[in-house]
Formats: sequence, structure tokens, C-alpha cells
Amino acid sequence: MRLFRPWFFHRILYPDAVFRIKISEKIIFLTFDDGPDPESTPEVLHILNNYNVRAIFFCNGEAAEKYPDLVEKIKETGHLIGNHGYNHLNGWETSIDKYCDDINRASQFTSGNLFRPPYGRLTINQYRMLRKSFRIILWDIMCYDFDRSFGAERSLHILNKKLRSGSIIVLHDTSSSTCNTFLNDFIEMSISNGYRFEITV
Repeated sequence: MRLFRPWFFHRILYPDAVFRIKISEKIIFLTFDDGPDPESTPEVLHILNNYNVRAIFFCNGEAAEKYPDLVEKIKETGHLIGNHGYNHLNGWETSIDKYCDDINRASQFTSGNLFRPPYGRLTINQYRMLRKSFRIILWDIMCYDFDRSFGAERSLHILNKKLRSGSIIVLHDTSSSTCNTFLNDFIEMSISNGYRFEITV
């Protein structure tokens, strides 16, 4: 299953959501969804630390509650925590009350400021409600690392082809993700092309 892509009309529907940072400098923004995961997250943190790269981790509330030490480790090593919902609900299939309650529950273990909707899917009413409390962060590059059948080489190719100033890249720090197999290469490629990583969105 492929995730929702933020096409032009979605930018109109969610005018205050962030898909890409408008900037001329060669700055990019690396984000991770669905963790923390005891197998994947420590390895991701190790790779990022080797290059002194900081990222935003949009954590699943249930996983964050289960692995609070990993959440603290993410914070201690200079990264930001974002909210990715507690139960990873699909907003298109969930009532506004249930959806917002799920996000607020996740806030106890993740963030009450930054939010990324699971699957990139939320209704207009959900968006209008959540924008009152959260900066809603989507993305402009999805490389499908969550799908092992897609393949790490294809994921890296997408990153190489689509990367541009202000890009918000979404990867996944889960045991099913392939990102740990190409994260080193992606970071080195980005740095060699003059990009630097920031987390202020």
C-alpha cells in the first residue's frame, strides 16, 4: 500500500500545513515516522550521530508509551519529537472526535506542538480542529522505505532524483523499514551535493 501524496489540491485544502520549506539555501529536513522501535531507532540514531545530523521523529503514541527510554534518547541526542497519533488512525475513516482524542492521547507521550497525520490523511474538519494546537507537517518526498518489496535501491533513487532545497523527507524507524540500509548513502550523497540538515520547520 502506498501512502497519500500531497498533490496541489491538498495544499489548497490544508493551507497552513507544511509540505516543504520555501528556502533558496540548500537545506533539507529529515523526518522519521512510526517509531520508536527497539530494533531500528537506536541504529538510526547511531547513523545520524556519526554525521552530526538532526531529525524530527514523529512517534507513534502507543510505541512511545511502551518505550519511553527511546523517546528520551531521541531527545537527548538533539532531535525533535513529533506526534503521529496514538493508534495510527486513518483520518478519512475516523470520526473527528475519535481522531482528535487519539492525537491528544498521543500528546502525553510525544508532542503537543508538531503533528503528522498517519498516512497523510485527515479530513478538512480534523485539519481545522488540529491546526488550532499543532503545526501540521507533511512532506514533499516519500521514498516508500516502509515497503520492503519496493526495495532500498529504488528508495534511494527517489531521494537522489527528487531532493531539492527545502525538501521534507519522510523515512520510517521501524523494523519493517529498509531505511537503515541506505541512510548512510543518502546522508553522504546529500552532504556531497552541498546540502545541510536542519530541524526547524
